[in-house]
Amino acid sequence: MAMSPAATRAAMPARWQDYLQLMKPRVMSLVVFTAITGLICANAPINPILGAIAVFCIAVGAGASASLNMWFDADIDGMMRRTRGRPVPAGRVQAADALALGVVLSLFSVMLLGMTVNWLAAGLLAFTIFFYAVVYTMWLKRSTPQNIVIGGLAGALPPVIGWAAATGAVPLNAWLLCAIIFMWTPAHFWALSLYTSEDYAKAGVPMMPVTAGPASTRKQILIYSLLFVPICLLPVLTGLGGAIYLAVAALGGLVFLVLAWRVFKSRAGEAPDERQDDGLYDVKAGSKDARNLFAFSILYLTLLFATLLAEHLLGLPAMGAVL
Repeated sequence: MAMSPAATRAAMPARWQDYLQLMKPRVMSLVVFTAITGLICANAPINPILGAIAVFCIAVGAGASASLNMWFDADIDGMMRRTRGRPVPAGRVQAADALALGVVLSLFSVMLLGMTVNWLAAGLLAFTIFFYAVVYTMWLKRSTPQNIVIGGLAGALPPVIGWAAATGAVPLNAWLLCAIIFMWTPAHFWALSLYTSEDYAKAGVPMMPVTAGPASTRKQILIYSLLFVPICLLPVLTGLGGAIYLAVAALGGLVFLVLAWRVFKSRAGEAPDERQDDGLYDVKAGSKDARNLFAFSILYLTLLFATLLAEHLLGLPAMGAVL
């Protein structure tokens, strides 16, 4: 008798691609990018091999966090269109294997970073893994609509870890990089949640559009955007960013605010069945403003960090520190 598709998947051994997917490579790439930016912007001499090890450990730590997240969230991931194809809910990887991978990679990355680079960076990496896997995934995500706001700290710490790896210290500018990502997170994820709210409601995840409604979410996106854009200009005042960064931050920030205003004035999240398919960008007309802000937010953050990275690699002069 022929086996069912689910039974066939369970009978097949997991592929290496499935384990790679457990580590959320797209998210890992952003973590690595911001960590490298922190390491380079520290302007401190570091052995290239040790620098590469530091970046490798941060990447592995991010993968460990993601694997632990997929292990714990397998139940709700299976209920949402955006995540139901992930390895654990799809049956390609056993939950116990995802847990084991996350634990092993966590210990490996933290210990290797501490023994080869410095223990401050290792401690920050350990805290980041714990915060994402335990504080955010196991507690905040299922208990409060502020899950993204508070939990955003985990995604904001990689540049601080990179800076600490290079210098053994975490000065103001390192935390400023952290603050930029931290304040970017709410508008970015709430824009996405406006047109994925049905998934979150079905899974019982208290995202802001589910608990407070779309109108309140759109208002909070605008408020956080108004707070976020000025913070992006602060590196010019602290000597971290130069003239090119100022232009990118100011012009990009203006576009960001225009898109946030359009979301605020729209009816994004109001109509049922906003999603047309499983993609992140193919939405109905009512949610296009939220989709546009979500997409531009990724581009804007990337441009900010790429500009800082380029300025420091090329040795371009900063605008001058006044703070």
